[in-house]
Amino acid sequence: MIVRTLTLAAALTAGAATSQFPEFSQQYAQRLGGAVDALAEVVADFDASAQAEGLTRAQALEQMQGTPFIDRRRIDMTRTFARYDKLRVDLAMLDTAGPFMRAYNAARMSDPQIARAAWAAYQPAMPLTFAGGIFAATGFIAMLLVIGILRLLLPTRRRRTA
Repeated sequence: MIVRTLTLAAALTAGAATSQFPEFSQQYAQRLGGAVDALAEVVADFDASAQAEGLTRAQALEQMQGTPFIDRRRIDMTRTFARYDKLRVDLAMLDTAGPFMRAYNAARMSDPQIARAAWAAYQPAMPLTFAGGIFAATGFIAMLLVIGILRLLLPTRRRRTA
């Protein structure tokens, strides 16, 4: 009886947790859009400065050397360009995706800064959407399956009655 109660509690908890994915993924996508917009300004500003000097981005980066500060700034800008390119692709995939395709593309929600910001602003709520219900049911059933498999694999001691 206790095992059944604990199994039900774990499955309900898993269902409640997974039901939150659609809203969290939407929050992440919104934050991702903001990050891409902010990085686009930095990239455009750098590219405009390079173009004003008759340089490509690569040529401008190549010229950024000579002092520890300028070397560090070149490394920072190279990292910024790479992050911008990655996030822009991620946004293109997530922006038009519904909750199920966002789950399929969950690996695209891997930027730690954006995930922390989305998590900090996120407030769990009762999902009253079809997607929230499907995610809740999936989490519930998945937890029941995991517990069932564990019960089959792990030996249990049963008390013998006299």
